[in-house]
Amino acid sequence: MRVPFLDLKAQYQTISDEIHEAIKQVLDRTAFASGPFVEKFEQEFAAFCQTEFAVGVNSGTTALWLALACLGVGRDDEVITVPNTFIATAEAISLCGAKPVFVDVDRERYTMDPSLLEAAISPRTKAIVPVHLYGQMTDMDPIVEIARSRGLPVVEDAAQAHGAEYKGKAAGSIGAAGCFSFYPGKNLGAYGEGGAIVTNDADLSEQMRRFRDHGQAEKYLHSLIGWNCRMDGIQGAVLSVKLRHLSEWNEARRNIAAGYRDRLDGVAGLTLPRESEDGTHVYHIYAVLADARREIMAALAEDGIASGMHYPVPVHLQEAYRFLGLEKGSYPVAEWCAERQISLPMFAEMTEQQVDDVAGGLRNIVEKTS
Repeated sequence: MRVPFLDLKAQYQTISDEIHEAIKQVLDRTAFASGPFVEKFEQEFAAFCQTEFAVGVNSGTTALWLALACLGVGRDDEVITVPNTFIATAEAISLCGAKPVFVDVDRERYTMDPSLLEAAISPRTKAIVPVHLYGQMTDMDPIVEIARSRGLPVVEDAAQAHGAEYKGKAAGSIGAAGCFSFYPGKNLGAYGEGGAIVTNDADLSEQMRRFRDHGQAEKYLHSLIGWNCRMDGIQGAVLSVKLRHLSEWNEARRNIAAGYRDRLDGVAGLTLPRESEDGTHVYHIYAVLADARREIMAALAEDGIASGMHYPVPVHLQEAYRFLGLEKGSYPVAEWCAERQISLPMFAEMTEQQVDDVAGGLRNIVEKTS
């Protein structure tokens, strides 16, 4: 059996009637740019994230940039984050004129190691951006405690953590702001690009709303120099439909992850994801670690099983960030993960047979290559 890495069509087929009706309503009202369907989704998503406000924008990258910019991050500032993330996290910092400063990750969650944070803070540090990776939240309490003691805002990069929790708190609800991507492959994905920032700060929310709409609170009255990064009405309507199903889809992902764990536990040479006891993992990515990654992925492909890498080159070793002067060995845990990580197929509509095929195929390949 061929198993795709992701099957967006399978998801669409389960909700197609709802989607068609939602898009028809947008078309009937010609509410294409921002408008009532975006406002409705913002209210629903804020409630889902246990926050007071949500601000819809046109991508997750924009969400990060907008949150940092409105928190006052600018030229010659520093923002602390991690190197094992999609480059958008660092790009948002750079596009504010600031410098990304990296902290290595721990070997349990592969997220920011709080024990290393204090040493990375300098007089130029303006914010801290922990990244909730693969669907699991960072160990937030010590990070928030350090940030508060230094008067620094925490901006959660929650692009892979829709519905994840930490000690009963939803992703995005702990920091000054939480930033989400609705890229189509996310647990909550739009039918195109989209993103949102959630916050409990009314003033920050209002500033971000103005900024995304050319700095205007009223038409043609511009109180600040802003930008155009509004969410489209169709995306707002689609996301409202899909949000109703997200908890069910996340639970299905957790069941698939449990199926992988049952079938792969104890395989020599294979490190499985570790789910922390203080939170709820929503498995945006099911990431295993193994030596001989290229050989394993090639063998999986020969068996008709798709796989991926998230992410094979840490940000500090990317050509775009060579100017930082960081060499291999700067962040050993992040680099160790990057060299070994393999993403297995993970989508809520996976069948038992597909899970069997992936796990069985991987087990056989790893045992042969070990």
